[in-house]
Amino acid sequence: MPSRDGLLVVISGPAGSGKSTLVEHLIEKIPGNSRRAVTATTRSPRPGEKDGIDYFFLTRDEFRRMIDDGELLEYTEFNGNFYGVPRHSLERELAKGGVVLLVIEVDGAESVKFFFPNAIFIFIIPPTPKELRRRLESRGTESQKDIEKRLAIARREMERIGEYDYLIINDDIETATQDLAAVIRAVDRTLILGDEMENWDLGLFANWNTRQIL
Repeated sequence: MPSRDGLLVVISGPAGSGKSTLVEHLIEKIPGNSRRAVTATTRSPRPGEKDGIDYFFLTRDEFRRMIDDGELLEYTEFNGNFYGVPRHSLERELAKGGVVLLVIEVDGAESVKFFFPNAIFIFIIPPTPKELRRRLESRGTESQKDIEKRLAIARREMERIGEYDYLIINDDIETATQDLAAVIRAVDRTLILGDEMENWDLGLFANWNTRQIL
Protein backbone atom coordinates (compact mmCIF):
# COMPACT_ATOMS: atom_id res chain seq x y z
CA MET A 1 0.00 0.00 0.00
CA PRO A 2 1.37 3.44 -0.85
CA SER A 3 2.99 5.17 2.11
CA ARG A 4 2.35 8.63 3.46
CA ASP A 5 3.73 10.76 6.24
CA GLY A 6 2.94 9.77 9.78
CA LEU A 7 0.05 11.03 11.84
CA LEU A 8 1.03 13.60 14.48
CA VAL A 9 -1.05 13.25 17.65
CA VAL A 10 -0.58 16.06 20.17
CA ILE A 11 -1.48 15.16 23.76
CA SER A 12 -2.03 17.86 26.39
CA GLY A 13 -3.52 18.06 29.85
CA PRO A 14 -2.79 19.45 33.29
CA ALA A 15 -0.02 18.08 35.46
CA GLY A 16 -1.46 15.01 37.17
CA SER A 17 -3.81 14.13 34.31
CA GLY A 18 -1.68 11.09 33.51
CA LYS A 19 -1.03 12.08 29.92
CA SER A 20 2.53 10.72 29.80
CA THR A 21 1.53 7.47 31.49
CA LEU A 22 -1.36 7.10 29.06
CA VAL A 23 0.92 7.50 26.04
CA GLU A 24 3.44 5.03 27.42
CA HIS A 25 0.65 2.55 28.11
CA LEU A 26 -0.68 2.92 24.57
CA ILE A 27 2.72 2.19 23.04
CA GLU A 28 3.30 -0.76 25.38
CA LYS A 29 -0.11 -2.41 25.28
CA ILE A 30 -1.33 -1.90 21.72
CA PRO A 31 0.97 -3.29 19.01
CA GLY A 32 1.60 -1.07 16.04
CA ASN A 33 3.77 1.58 14.50
CA SER A 34 3.46 4.23 17.20
CA ARG A 35 6.16 6.05 19.15
CA ARG A 36 6.61 9.09 21.30
CA ALA A 37 8.30 12.19 19.90
CA VAL A 38 11.43 13.10 21.85
CA THR A 39 11.56 16.66 23.13
CA ALA A 40 14.50 18.64 24.50
CA THR A 41 15.23 19.91 27.99
CA THR A 42 18.00 21.49 30.02
CA ARG A 43 17.08 19.67 33.23
CA SER A 44 19.25 16.83 34.48
CA PRO A 45 18.27 13.24 33.65
CA ARG A 46 16.30 11.43 36.34
CA PRO A 47 17.30 7.88 37.35
CA GLY A 48 16.74 5.54 34.43
CA GLU A 49 16.26 8.26 31.82
CA LYS A 50 18.35 8.07 28.65
CA ASP A 51 19.43 10.81 26.27
CA GLY A 52 17.65 10.59 22.91
CA ILE A 53 14.98 8.27 24.30
CA ASP A 54 13.30 10.11 27.16
CA TYR A 55 14.60 13.57 26.23
CA PHE A 56 17.40 15.25 24.39
CA PHE A 57 19.32 16.48 27.42
CA LEU A 58 21.03 19.75 26.52
CA THR A 59 23.09 22.38 28.26
CA ARG A 60 21.57 25.84 28.50
CA ASP A 61 24.05 27.09 25.90
CA GLU A 62 23.05 24.31 23.49
CA PHE A 63 19.38 25.06 24.04
CA ARG A 64 19.87 28.79 23.49
CA ARG A 65 21.75 28.07 20.27
CA MET A 66 18.75 26.05 19.04
CA ILE A 67 16.48 28.99 19.89
CA ASP A 68 18.72 31.45 18.04
CA ASP A 69 18.96 29.15 14.99
CA GLY A 70 15.18 28.65 14.81
CA GLU A 71 15.48 24.91 15.41
CA LEU A 72 12.63 24.69 17.92
CA LEU A 73 8.95 24.65 17.05
CA GLU A 74 8.23 25.99 20.51
CA TYR A 75 9.91 26.26 23.88
CA THR A 76 9.18 27.31 27.41
CA GLU A 77 10.95 27.74 30.73
CA PHE A 78 9.55 25.98 33.78
CA ASN A 79 11.01 25.72 37.26
CA GLY A 80 14.38 27.01 36.04
CA ASN A 81 14.70 24.63 33.08
CA PHE A 82 13.98 24.97 29.37
CA TYR A 83 11.75 22.55 27.44
CA GLY A 84 11.17 22.54 23.69
CA VAL A 85 10.29 20.61 20.52
CA PRO A 86 13.13 20.23 17.98
CA ARG A 87 11.66 20.78 14.52
CA HIS A 88 13.94 18.50 12.48
CA SER A 89 13.67 15.60 14.91
CA LEU A 90 9.88 15.70 14.74
CA GLU A 91 9.89 15.96 10.95
CA ARG A 92 12.19 12.92 10.70
CA GLU A 93 9.86 10.88 12.89
CA LEU A 94 6.83 11.84 10.81
CA ALA A 95 8.66 10.88 7.60
CA LYS A 96 8.88 7.32 8.92
CA GLY A 97 5.08 6.98 8.91
CA GLY A 98 2.92 5.55 11.65
CA VAL A 99 1.77 7.51 14.68
CA VAL A 100 3.97 10.10 16.38
CA LEU A 101 2.73 11.06 19.85
CA LEU A 102 3.81 14.45 21.15
CA VAL A 103 3.14 15.15 24.84
CA ILE A 104 3.20 18.89 25.33
CA GLU A 105 1.72 21.69 27.39
CA VAL A 106 -1.20 23.80 26.18
CA ASP A 107 0.83 26.85 25.14
CA GLY A 108 3.26 24.65 23.24
CA ALA A 109 0.42 22.86 21.48
CA GLU A 110 -0.81 26.18 20.12
CA SER A 111 2.57 26.77 18.49
CA VAL A 112 2.70 23.24 17.07
CA LYS A 113 -0.76 23.71 15.52
CA PHE A 114 0.59 26.66 13.55
CA PHE A 115 3.22 24.44 11.88
CA PHE A 116 1.15 21.22 11.75
CA PRO A 117 -2.49 22.27 11.29
CA ASN A 118 -3.46 18.74 10.21
CA ALA A 119 -2.28 17.15 13.45
CA ILE A 120 -4.88 15.73 15.80
CA PHE A 121 -5.09 17.42 19.21
CA ILE A 122 -6.31 15.50 22.26
CA PHE A 123 -6.85 16.84 25.78
CA ILE A 124 -6.57 14.50 28.79
CA ILE A 125 -8.19 15.19 32.17
CA PRO A 126 -8.89 13.21 35.34
CA PRO A 127 -12.59 12.76 36.19
CA THR A 128 -12.78 15.39 38.97
CA PRO A 129 -10.75 18.23 40.52
CA LYS A 130 -10.62 16.15 43.70
CA GLU A 131 -8.92 13.31 41.84
CA LEU A 132 -6.44 15.70 40.25
CA ARG A 133 -5.48 17.00 43.69
CA ARG A 134 -5.13 13.45 45.00
CA ARG A 135 -2.77 12.53 42.17
CA LEU A 136 -0.60 15.58 42.68
CA GLU A 137 -0.39 15.01 46.42
CA SER A 138 0.37 11.29 46.00
CA ARG A 139 3.54 12.13 44.06
CA GLY A 140 5.13 13.37 47.25
CA THR A 141 7.54 15.55 45.26
CA GLU A 142 5.99 19.00 45.66
CA SER A 143 5.07 21.33 48.48
CA GLN A 144 1.45 22.21 49.17
CA LYS A 145 2.15 25.66 47.76
CA ASP A 146 3.40 24.14 44.49
CA ILE A 147 0.36 21.86 44.34
CA GLU A 148 -1.99 24.82 44.70
CA LYS A 149 -0.08 26.58 41.94
CA ARG A 150 -0.46 23.55 39.65
CA LEU A 151 -4.18 23.34 40.39
CA ALA A 152 -4.59 27.00 39.46
CA ILE A 153 -2.68 26.41 36.23
CA ALA A 154 -4.87 23.36 35.52
CA ARG A 155 -8.01 25.48 35.70
CA ARG A 156 -6.56 27.94 33.20
CA GLU A 157 -5.60 25.08 30.91
CA MET A 158 -9.08 23.57 31.16
CA GLU A 159 -10.53 26.79 29.78
CA ARG A 160 -8.79 25.97 26.47
CA ILE A 161 -10.25 22.51 25.95
CA GLY A 162 -12.28 23.97 23.08
CA GLU A 163 -9.04 24.36 21.09
CA TYR A 164 -8.67 20.56 20.98
CA ASP A 165 -10.30 18.00 18.71
CA TYR A 166 -11.00 15.36 21.36
CA LEU A 167 -11.35 15.08 25.12
CA ILE A 168 -10.47 11.87 26.97
CA ILE A 169 -11.32 11.30 30.64
CA ASN A 170 -8.46 9.42 32.26
CA ASP A 171 -10.26 7.68 35.11
CA ASP A 172 -9.26 4.09 34.35
CA ILE A 173 -5.97 3.69 32.44
CA GLU A 174 -7.16 0.70 30.40
CA THR A 175 -10.36 2.41 29.29
CA ALA A 176 -8.56 5.67 28.52
CA THR A 177 -5.96 3.79 26.47
CA GLN A 178 -8.67 2.14 24.40
CA ASP A 179 -10.36 5.51 23.91
CA LEU A 180 -7.10 7.05 22.70
CA ALA A 181 -6.49 4.15 20.33
CA ALA A 182 -10.04 4.40 18.97
CA VAL A 183 -9.62 8.11 18.21
CA ILE A 184 -6.34 7.51 16.38
CA ARG A 185 -7.76 4.65 14.30
CA ALA A 186 -10.82 6.68 13.35
CA VAL A 187 -8.74 9.69 12.32
CA ASP A 188 -6.35 7.52 10.32
CA ARG A 189 -9.20 6.06 8.30
CA THR A 190 -10.78 9.45 7.76
CA LEU A 191 -7.52 10.83 6.34
CA ILE A 192 -7.62 8.58 3.29
CA LEU A 193 -11.13 9.69 2.40
CA GLY A 194 -11.82 12.74 0.28
CA ASP A 195 -11.17 11.49 -3.23
CA GLU A 196 -12.41 7.95 -2.77
CA MET A 197 -12.02 6.84 -6.39
CA GLU A 198 -8.40 8.02 -6.60
CA ASN A 199 -7.56 6.42 -3.27
CA TRP A 200 -9.28 3.20 -4.31
CA ASP A 201 -7.19 3.15 -7.51
CA LEU A 202 -4.05 3.67 -5.40
CA GLY A 203 -4.94 0.69 -3.25
CA LEU A 204 -5.45 2.67 -0.06
CA PHE A 205 -8.55 0.62 0.78
CA ALA A 206 -6.75 -2.71 0.47
CA ASN A 207 -6.98 -4.75 3.66
CA TRP A 208 -9.16 -2.02 5.15
CA ASN A 209 -10.56 -4.27 7.86
CA THR A 210 -7.24 -5.76 8.90
CA ARG A 211 -5.00 -2.73 8.44
CA GLN A 212 -3.83 -1.26 11.74
CA ILE A 213 -2.04 2.00 12.35
CA LEU A 214 -1.95 0.96 16.00
